[in-house]
Amino acid sequence: MADTAAYIEVAGLRTWHEVTGQGEPVVLLHGAFGGATSFFAQTPFLVEAGYRVHVPERRGHMRTPDVDGPLTYSVMADDTIAYLDQEVDGPAHLVGWSDGAVVALLVAQRRPELVRRMVLIGQYYNSGGKRPGSTLEEDMSSPDALGFLRDEYARVSPDGGDHFPVVHAKTLHMILTEPEIDLATLREVAVPTLVLQGDRDEVPLEHSQAVTAALSDARLAVLPGTHVLPIESPEVVNPLLVQFLRGGPTPAW
Repeated sequence: MADTAAYIEVAGLRTWHEVTGQGEPVVLLHGAFGGATSFFAQTPFLVEAGYRVHVPERRGHMRTPDVDGPLTYSVMADDTIAYLDQEVDGPAHLVGWSDGAVVALLVAQRRPELVRRMVLIGQYYNSGGKRPGSTLEEDMSSPDALGFLRDEYARVSPDGGDHFPVVHAKTLHMILTEPEIDLATLREVAVPTLVLQGDRDEVPLEHSQAVTAALSDARLAVLPGTHVLPIESPEVVNPLLVQFLRGGPTPAW
């Protein structure tokens, strides 16, 4: 399959995606304010390991234009389901980081036949799972963060830099009010899952342990690092991803 970096129409939404490599499909789902470049350290490694890597940019993120109405995890999950139905041949491995992990989990709940294996990185799934004293929302509203995020958005977004305050406000509202997933509902998710976090991540270890216990087939890995684990420690994260996606080691190890 030829490498692709282009716009496509998905359920009426103009969507930017990048596809690289050949083999079993892996779909990488970025976090808030992120895009395909979030996985600059993972994409080539996964391609070298024999996977076809898809990285769609969700509505209002980077090259994919914003859409009228609120930004929610639910609507982004529906967008991702439409993308999987249209662009991926058969079930795919989903790797979600931060907000992308919530999207991946919702996809697995709604359309489990689309998901082969799933990796959830550095994310909480209800307000009880937020790290006490977290300043993530404040950090994303600091002058330095706003300047950096706006410049990155303006560089590639078809909506232009003037639209960034709208996207920023939508995203912060979502982060402040969502997600609120009842962990008891995760028992229905039978997809083999790796829950991965840093030891100083935005999610407490206790929440990730509860998520792992609630899922019917999951294991937990805790690595040294913070909320940017795939960027900080790709030399550890990448082999772990491939090992899990290939099916090992067994839970009995």
